[in-house]
Amino acid sequence: MDKKDKLYFEIDGKPCYADQGQSIIDAAKANGVFIPSLCHVEGVKPAGSCRVCNVKVEGRTMTACTTPVEDGMIVENDTPELNDLRKAIIETLFVSGNHLCPSCEKSGECELQALAYRYLMMVPRFPYKFPQRQVNPRSDQIYHDQNRCILCKRCIRTVTKDGKNVFAFHGRGGEHLEVVIDEELASRLTEEEALEAMEICPVGAILKKERGFVVPIGEREYDNQPIGSEIEN
Repeated sequence: MDKKDKLYFEIDGKPCYADQGQSIIDAAKANGVFIPSLCHVEGVKPAGSCRVCNVKVEGRTMTACTTPVEDGMIVENDTPELNDLRKAIIETLFVSGNHLCPSCEKSGECELQALAYRYLMMVPRFPYKFPQRQVNPRSDQIYHDQNRCILCKRCIRTVTKDGKNVFAFHGRGGEHLEVVIDEELASRLTEEEALEAMEICPVGAILKKERGFVVPIGEREYDNQPIGSEIEN
């Protein structure tokens, strides 16, 4: 890495360098440090939706995706306190939806599932809600399952057709907020665009029709190596 004109900062004592305006999470990745996230998409305006990327800067907790690196910044990332906070968020996401991993087409490729393994989630500390949520199979290309949605906004921020958003928020706050799909726009997606929509979703809420279980269980992305290993190693 050419360190000329770079910002110097540290993550858990490791010397790191960043470009001006680069977020902590992107700079960490460039320096071989994994900071977990379920809503961040590199190159897309951050939303800070999931809060899994929380780090500490000078004792203050903040989201790594929305916080730019400053010269001399000291960042805490891999600490018992932050890891327990992340684990609690992951547990909350599991109990507030209906995530049946053994039968999910995204098992082994699901980022929520992979983070649950990373942070050794066993029995969540919170009670399951088992909400009644809709499944929408009506578009030609996409099967949309709100039971698995974690409201990360990835699809809302990235999936478009003819300059219009295919997905949007509906309702207000709490249990009434949900992601809905424009069935007409979704039906006009190409095969490639529908597959990209499936891949941008960190869980199994968006599935390309006739695509499930294409990769056998045991050969999927996180079956043989944990999430983040491609960055840390």
